[in-house]
Amino acid sequence: MVKVEINGQVVQAQEGDMLIDVADDAQIAIPRFCYHKKLSIAANCRMCLVEVEGAWKALPACATPVTDGMKVHTKSAKAIAAQKSVMEFLLINHPLDCPICDQGGECELQDVAMDYGDDVSRYTEAKRVVGDRDAGSLIKTDMTRCIHCTRCVRFGQEVAGMMELGATGRSEWMEIGTYIEKSITSEMSGNMIDLCPVGALTSKPFRYTARAWELKAHKAIAAHDSIGSHITVHSKNNEVKRVVPRENESINEVWISDRDRFSYEAINSESRLTQPMIKVNNSWQVTDWETALEFTVEGLKKVLAESKEVGVLASANSTLEELHLLQKLARGVGIENIDYRHRQVDFSLDAIGFNTPSLSVDLAQVDELDAVLIVGSYLRKELPILNHRIRKAAIAGGSIYAVNPVEFEFNYKISQMGADNGMINELAGIAKATCDISGQNNQAWLNAVEVSEAQKAVAQTLVDSNKASVMVGQISQMHSDFAVIQKLASIITENSGAQLSILPISANEVGAHLVNFLPKSGKNSAQMAAEGMKAFINMNIEPESDFTLNEAAMVAMYNAEFVVNLTAFDSEKQREYADVMLPIATFAETAGTFVNANGLKQSFKMSVNPKGDSKAAWKVLRVLGNMFDVAGFEFTHSNEVLQEVLDNTAETIDFTAVNGQLPTTNNDAKLHLVSPYEMDCLVRRSPSLQATPDADVATMVRG
Repeated sequence: MVKVEINGQVVQAQEGDMLIDVADDAQIAIPRFCYHKKLSIAANCRMCLVEVEGAWKALPACATPVTDGMKVHTKSAKAIAAQKSVMEFLLINHPLDCPICDQGGECELQDVAMDYGDDVSRYTEAKRVVGDRDAGSLIKTDMTRCIHCTRCVRFGQEVAGMMELGATGRSEWMEIGTYIEKSITSEMSGNMIDLCPVGALTSKPFRYTARAWELKAHKAIAAHDSIGSHITVHSKNNEVKRVVPRENESINEVWISDRDRFSYEAINSESRLTQPMIKVNNSWQVTDWETALEFTVEGLKKVLAESKEVGVLASANSTLEELHLLQKLARGVGIENIDYRHRQVDFSLDAIGFNTPSLSVDLAQVDELDAVLIVGSYLRKELPILNHRIRKAAIAGGSIYAVNPVEFEFNYKISQMGADNGMINELAGIAKATCDISGQNNQAWLNAVEVSEAQKAVAQTLVDSNKASVMVGQISQMHSDFAVIQKLASIITENSGAQLSILPISANEVGAHLVNFLPKSGKNSAQMAAEGMKAFINMNIEPESDFTLNEAAMVAMYNAEFVVNLTAFDSEKQREYADVMLPIATFAETAGTFVNANGLKQSFKMSVNPKGDSKAAWKVLRVLGNMFDVAGFEFTHSNEVLQEVLDNTAETIDFTAVNGQLPTTNNDAKLHLVSPYEMDCLVRRSPSLQATPDADVATMVRG
């Protein structure tokens, strides 16, 4: 530790820390543009120049390490003169278009110019003009405003792992642009909008819809994957205008995925269902809530009087409170066919128990892993924030491997296998190798497996690593041999000392297990789809898109006597098979709780009022519970529902106790991949996301 004096204030710091970080910790303001705490130091804007006693010129605080006894002045005449000179230099070519710039009101250049700029410019020459770039459907460029801070360039290289932007030319002829006029395609590209200190990179969907000072900020939790990223929802006149990241170092740091950022467009979609609708004599009628709920109860009671063959299906992006009340209502009327696992096709392990998917490594510690084996997952698209942390581990020297049915384009150094030999064969070889290395070969069914040198290398790395993890992803969960994959992954972790994670993908899969939204004694999703049911209650799902066995699911819906959809959206498909459509609120229009991959319960409040006459799903279910005379539905607040489930403990399975058997054929060919922008009803209705390359699943496969 060293002592540094800044503006007469003595502060302690770690020797070698940069002066700007030390000043920030001491709450001493130093202006900056190119510096960002999550990016490398560029020191090219020079706005953070300060006076250091003993130095003959002002020094950049972002690139000056502190030393013991250093005396720094940030407000001296020398420092102010240097900062004013830099400010004048930055403004000579900057256009005077603040009134029409989307960054107005939250522009770092505006803020710093107020303190360090002059009221009259001495520059009389013509300003430079730079042509805009077509960067895709998410980011609007106005490159004449660019001040060459290179934050966007460094973000691409260091965080997104894709050098999509770069600088060409020098001095005033320098331009930031894309490679051969390509669009920006990273799944985290929207973070460039937040990083840009001026209006050079702004949000295309948000453009010209509101000014920063008109927006209300609401804290929320992202609703599209199991990371539980912290976000801020900005609204105007009770309408969501944009979503931006909220800093949480232990979860999403300062980043969010494009899926979490831009899916809000669907909330204001023309396809929103805003009034209850019922089908009478094969004709749809708009009605009031009382009539719709009575129609729902009568229709379900008629089916229940004859049979308990009613299926209850929901999205795992629903809140903990919604899932709890729906399963409580179902079981209260004798229904046990309850499930959320619509993309899963192999349910053979259900006979043993329902393993709760989870990330066994704390998110904040993923960066420190020495070795990671990714099994059946395009992690970069499935869970972008987790993939970002694994990328940091790879950069730090960690060994990353993947077993996938096809080769994907990851954004870090990774060894991929399985595309030629098949996932099961590769995993079996690695499992056999770990058994041989550890000397615990008690798996007779693996004796005939031949082990390749590549598989031995993976096994040896996992065994030798102090911090290793095996992560089983979405592609595995959609595999027809999912149980075998879990067993093999378990053998690998047992013999290598690595930690096993069956990754939850949706926002609340862990929560679904917590509230037992599972077929404890009934049919699973695949059985309901294949065998059909007398009636269905669907919450927040679209069977034609959310089921792996979507054709069977649609046949089951068409053949059912009565179908109730609790949905935020209207669609032609629903009108064909449903009998009731009850409009429910989206994640921004309700209060609730998501449980993330680490099991962390995160509650959030309502950001805006629900559209039209739609209601929060938990409120609709509460009323239905009372109409069915089910006990325990006297809730007045979502917190009361949460309190009822807080004491529940999710189950786990000991996979090592499961009997193993290798399939006789390679079933990888039966898999079909899912685009990250087809994962739920919200992202499917975001025009900006649907216009990106990632909306086409074919672009995700390398080559």
